[in-house]
Amino acid sequence: MVALASFIVAFAVARTFTTISPDTGLLSGGIHIHHFWYGLAMLALGGWLGISYDNPRINRVAAILFGAGGGLIGDEVGLLLTLESENYWAGFTYTLVILFVAFVSIVILLNRYSKILRREFTEFVGSNASLYFGVFLVAVSVAFILETENFIITIVSGVSTAVACAIILSYLIWRIRRRLLRKRASPC
Repeated sequence: MVALASFIVAFAVARTFTTISPDTGLLSGGIHIHHFWYGLAMLALGGWLGISYDNPRINRVAAILFGAGGGLIGDEVGLLLTLESENYWAGFTYTLVILFVAFVSIVILLNRYSKILRREFTEFVGSNASLYFGVFLVAVSVAFILETENFIITIVSGVSTAVACAIILSYLIWRIRRRLLRKRASPC
């Protein structure tokens, strides 16, 4: 969580600084040193500290350095992908950073709440609501597959259909297992 917060703050500070003072930069021998180089150095140092020491304080410092380095690199994604300075402000930089932050946030939340999520998913699969949801999702997804020629919509709908079928199958397996357990437990 510390690394993610450090990433977001470093990205925001780098964007703000570059917006306020776009002509400020380190020039040496005709070479413009972009701040992603500082980000690489921070990533390397943070990674090295993180794997070299088993100390909570040093681990926090490593997470801060690693996140800040990632934020400085993330700020220059447009430039790094195209190697053209005018693409520094490219919209896909924001898109990639938002996707990255969303993905990392989801991974952190899943890791932190995995036991609760597993328990709640097990309860959901055992309820009739999972069957109803699965049938609804299959119906809507298949309708989209049949209705479109767009490749992305077809892929997303196909994945949704597969997930829905897995939910329905899980519900049916759960019901069959429950029925078998009842038969074994009841005296003949």
